[in-house]
Amino acid sequence: MTDTATTGRALPHPERDEIRLETVLHALADPMRLRIFHELSSGEGELSCSQFDLPVTKSTTTHHFRVLRESGVIRQVYRGTAKMNVLRRDDLDDLFPGLLDRLLAATELQLRRIGGA
Repeated sequence: MTDTATTGRALPHPERDEIRLETVLHALADPMRLRIFHELSSGEGELSCSQFDLPVTKSTTTHHFRVLRESGVIRQVYRGTAKMNVLRRDDLDDLFPGLLDRLLAATELQLRRIGGA
């Protein structure tokens, strides 16, 4: 794992070759983490943790972001006091071509089906 640091605070991230398919799929199997993935996929650039309106406690939200980061789905960096999040699309597309696009399409279909979009 490598540390990405800005402003002196480091967060561990797996190297590209350490990212495993089963870990990515496990991270995205949770509805809250899938929601974060969907928002990061459809947004542009980095989003702070506070920009996500999740119906869970702050500590649970922190846990979900940590699972996504440690699985290699997202990269997190500090910008001042904000923890910014971005999808590791390039890494994941190189490792698992087409996976993110298929997951995003399936997520959007499900949201339409259950009335969440």
